[in-house]
Amino acid sequence: MAYPGSKGWYVKQLKNMGINIHPTEMRRLELYKTSTLRNLYLDQINKTKNK
Repeated sequence: MAYPGSKGWYVKQLKNMGINIHPTEMRRLELYKTSTLRNLYLDQINKTKNK
């Protein structure tokens, strides 16, 4: 179980959205810091809200 806001939680949420690798650097999500994953997650949330 991953706590909301933890690195594991962000990785799990992004993978549920269909994102398994970083869109620009093409590396696995597990290699990134929590802050990078958070920004990627928030970008994806904003994209879905604007549609």
